[in-house]
Amino acid sequence: MDRSSHARSRRFAPAVALAAAAALTLAGCSSSSGGKEADDEGDSGASAGKANTPRMTVALVTHQAPGDTFWDIVRKGAEAAAAKDNIKLVYSADPNAGNQANLVQNAIDQKVDGIAVTLAKPDALRSVLGKAEKAGIPVVGLNSGLADWKKLGLLEFFGQDESVAGEALGKRLNEDGAKKAVCVIHEQGNVGLTQRCEGVKKTFEGSIENLYVNGTDMPSVKSTITAKLKQDEDIDHLVTLGAPFAMTAVKAVDEGGSKAKIATFDLNKELTGAIEKGDIEFAVDQQPYLQGYLAVDGLWLYENNGNYSGGGEQPVLTGPAFVDKSNVKAVAEFASKGTR
Repeated sequence: MDRSSHARSRRFAPAVALAAAAALTLAGCSSSSGGKEADDEGDSGASAGKANTPRMTVALVTHQAPGDTFWDIVRKGAEAAAAKDNIKLVYSADPNAGNQANLVQNAIDQKVDGIAVTLAKPDALRSVLGKAEKAGIPVVGLNSGLADWKKLGLLEFFGQDESVAGEALGKRLNEDGAKKAVCVIHEQGNVGLTQRCEGVKKTFEGSIENLYVNGTDMPSVKSTITAKLKQDEDIDHLVTLGAPFAMTAVKAVDEGGSKAKIATFDLNKELTGAIEKGDIEFAVDQQPYLQGYLAVDGLWLYENNGNYSGGGEQPVLTGPAFVDKSNVKAVAEFASKGTR
């Protein structure tokens, strides 16, 4: 994609000074296959000042699976930016890559002013993203797809390098004296999750294997982890790739009579409490609220001032950062609001 072509095809209204930032406590609800609008003073409940720029419509399309609370945090960040930037935000999600591509096509058909999309399975979105380019709709990536966003012609990317995050976690396991670990993958084919486990394996000095579970069926997740722990009592660490799965792993460890410790990627309110209690050793935080916020705000900046975060060539990294007992209290304050 010739990024400058978007700039030539759009008229940029002058950027203006913004009023106070949007309140963080914005309501958010998931959509599995359709879209749902969040107006700044409607569904979101925002009461902040608003940019004096022409009204925009932005579609946020993710691979959220039902019940995965991680995406509620992403969405709250997106809604805060939309409230501030005079944007109508239309959110939709589906973990099936083909269905997600259809949701992007729906956004194109609605002639939105911008699209923010996750690239958990980038090849499945290649064709429809080409259609967005032909329609002159700017697209930014977030969360998943750091290795592919430029190849697919996206303007910007906001997220963490999952390989680097995995490598950091592997080093932390070494520091904690781990010898045998299992990396629990809750969605097969998700490149970001695979990269996390590969990163852990690269730096971890002990032995590690992947365990695949059905992330849409928590009872099945628990039973699969429990069975693995009973099968191999030498496992001393479980690595999960999302907060809900870490909390399920806590139950599996208890049920299996295991002494395995748990480390995870990503946070939510319940998980910060588990870190405080010592049920979970630490989490790698990629700041999902920031990913949603920056993706929507990035499209507003591009539309109104022609800006590219990272110069249009470098991703904007939002992580990784470790949260453990030493700093969890500071993070928990925001987690209680649903923004960390």
